[in-house]
Amino acid sequence: MLNLGILAHVDAGKTSLTERLLYAAGAIDEAGSVDDGTTRTDVLALERRRGITIKSAVVSFAVGGTTVNLIDTPGHPDFIAEVERVLNVLDGAILVVSAVEGVQAQTRVLMRTLRRLGIPTLVFVNKIDRRGARADDVLAELAVKISPAVVPMGTTANLGTPEAGFTPYDGEPAFTDRLLDVLTRRDDALLAAYVTDEGSITPDRLRAELRAQTAQAAVHPVFFGSAIIGAGVEALMAGIDELLPAAPGDPEGPPSGTVFKVERGPAGEKVAYVRMFGGTLRVRDRLRFGDRAGRVTAISVFDSGTDQRRQEVPAGRIARVWGLTDVRICDPVHLAGHPGPGLNGHAESCRAVPPGHAGSRFNGHSGAHRADPLGHPGPGLNGHAESRRAIPPGPPGPAPGRDGGGGGYFAPPTLETVVVPRRPQDRAALHLALAQLAEQDPLIAVRQDDVRQEVSVSLYGEVQKEVIQDTLAEEYGLEVTFRETTTICVERPSGTGAAYELIGKEPNPFLATVGLRVEPGPPGSGVKFRLEVELGSLPYAFMRTVEETVRETLKQGLHGWEVLDCVVTLTHSGYWARQSHSGGVFDKSMSSTAGDFRNLVPLVLMAALRQAGTTVYEPMHSFRLDLPPDLLSSVLPVLTRLGAVPRTRHAALVEGEIPAARVHELERRLPGLTRGEGVLESAFSHYEPVRGPIPERPRTDHNPLDRKEYLLHVVRRV
Repeated sequence: MLNLGILAHVDAGKTSLTERLLYAAGAIDEAGSVDDGTTRTDVLALERRRGITIKSAVVSFAVGGTTVNLIDTPGHPDFIAEVERVLNVLDGAILVVSAVEGVQAQTRVLMRTLRRLGIPTLVFVNKIDRRGARADDVLAELAVKISPAVVPMGTTANLGTPEAGFTPYDGEPAFTDRLLDVLTRRDDALLAAYVTDEGSITPDRLRAELRAQTAQAAVHPVFFGSAIIGAGVEALMAGIDELLPAAPGDPEGPPSGTVFKVERGPAGEKVAYVRMFGGTLRVRDRLRFGDRAGRVTAISVFDSGTDQRRQEVPAGRIARVWGLTDVRICDPVHLAGHPGPGLNGHAESCRAVPPGHAGSRFNGHSGAHRADPLGHPGPGLNGHAESRRAIPPGPPGPAPGRDGGGGGYFAPPTLETVVVPRRPQDRAALHLALAQLAEQDPLIAVRQDDVRQEVSVSLYGEVQKEVIQDTLAEEYGLEVTFRETTTICVERPSGTGAAYELIGKEPNPFLATVGLRVEPGPPGSGVKFRLEVELGSLPYAFMRTVEETVRETLKQGLHGWEVLDCVVTLTHSGYWARQSHSGGVFDKSMSSTAGDFRNLVPLVLMAALRQAGTTVYEPMHSFRLDLPPDLLSSVLPVLTRLGAVPRTRHAALVEGEIPAARVHELERRLPGLTRGEGVLESAFSHYEPVRGPIPERPRTDHNPLDRKEYLLHVVRRV
């Protein structure tokens, strides 16, 4: 069993390759066409009309003695969150690169992440039959921009013609020499054996070492071909069977898995896509996921190009599961009564992450340290893949961004917009529809403003906005428009502040004592909640209410943006125990409740935060701009006016950083500035303090910064 992802920059031919693999394996009688809208994985009408993949899809076929679940993922960067969720369930991956366009921006982002996660990856250079196709140049690009540890697995012929072909190597000296060079750079024992006795390094031993290092994600075999004419596909399938490791998992152990996709069935029922990591899941099993539970009512398993109803699904497989009404994307699932699985530490990694947690770094000064654009240190590769799978199951942790640890693999959405129904009477239906879309993509982060009766969503880009608009119209019958797209900023405490209010002392109208101190935390640490009071000084329910309200309140800081990277300490606490009259009747006016703490915490916290002050940070993109050499002098002033900071300049290349808010304008102006010859690549890099006027975000709460207004809303009195 092998769960295999197929990833690429948009239009590299990923979905066409999926069709060709299904056809070559005998799972389908005819390969579908993206242009004709007949592919097996682009099932949405929107996908077929636009010719792009929007949602991940699973198909199955057999290669040799291995059953492969192939997961086709979106290539457009606006739908990168869908790719992120798939990465949690993969045993291996195929990265598709166009032989014409070569290594593109999304290609680098995807490969960097695959290597970081230790996912064994084969590279397929597609479209060798298209005019302008290159082999040696693309291989050189892969070595420079992707990894020096790439190994071509054959030779090409007749590039750029319908007769283009790929012939696998079969022990040729040139192949053996290159393979030996790449492998010995990563295996000292192999190098020592070669130095001691060159004859001991047989072709079989080299092939076995290639399998081992591919499984460790240390080496990446490269195949060439064309999904349209089928060239090189048989060789790729042989590579999948030989070089990629099978799915681990003990079917006899306790059932455990993770949900990587949620969709709605024809009757509106929720269907969860579950990758099983251990045990065997059966119909009527009662599962726990987080603090929720549900009973499995039906299972379908992917097999022979489609999904088929089964009574059970064993470890290593992917299944569609019915009956889990309250399940959410990225929930770890396990049998009720058994300990929860940690799922290799990734069970919660694709939960909705607040801005700044996936790849956030805060640079307050020029020359500040720049980490990897995805916010993680670069790990060594040897053994990484095995360590990723060797972590024993443990209890799942809280979602990233809630405990301050880490975040997703890719950058968070940096844009948001207000969704406006054309008919005011559709407001309630719109909120319900967006809530269901958020089940499938939590990162759209639906945000309800009860004060203005508005609802907003987070976005990666304009294409995603258009898809949401079309989906609401086609699936829910809702015509909507959007306000102007704005950039999502974040706030971070500038200093330390503290405040407290005592029970029974003016001006505190609540039966609770709360004192809080707010101070900056390390960049990327999220929100940490700590105690400076005795653990037993409050009942557990009250203590939990305080922490939950702190986290909820920090979603809107002094300027309305989410507050990140801070430490909040509870410094004062107190309550009045349950009081009763002589007749035993409970007297609310004399007894503290959780509501008292829930209402008081926002006032105290915002008072402390106001004293600490906050700095507003905006998202920055790194960019690479290729342009005609004679236009460099005319383009640089435009970049400066857009707030870009060029770091390196050459005759035909500019690299640097630009505020995310100005990227769209640069894209719009680029054709006119460069005679249509400019090529822009950009990706989220980090957060920096806003330069110029501080952007304000309208509040959607009762505004605890204005005590009078807040109390009028909460207790109907000042």
